[in-house]
Amino acid sequence: MSRQASRDTTPELAVRRLLYASGHRYRLHRPVPGLPRRTIDIAFPGPKIAVFLDGCFWHGCPEHATHPKANADWWRRKLDRNIARDHETSESLTTAGWAVLRFWEHEDPAAIAARVSDAVAAARRA
Repeated sequence: MSRQASRDTTPELAVRRLLYASGHRYRLHRPVPGLPRRTIDIAFPGPKIAVFLDGCFWHGCPEHATHPKANADWWRRKLDRNIARDHETSESLTTAGWAVLRFWEHEDPAAIAARVSDAVAAARRA
């Protein structure tokens, strides 16, 4: 698992390129306030928007998640903890006044970038 990419994944890079090309500036892998060892994939600190691009396997995508058969109990607990951690992170950020946007790695990067752009524009207008 230590070789598994946790940042700068292909979907993340694609979304970041599209956001940058459309004129958005953001921060990468910012720490989640009050929660150690957790980071926001793409952060817009001014409008307080946190974007997460979750991997289907690691975060339990309802469409594409698979369940390993070898050591199944250990994997089930691990993946359940990941999902619980995601919920806790989202709740913490929402309580702190952040808007949390979560996307799956299989979603279209252009659609993700468009939704993020709309959210950032709306937050800046408000």
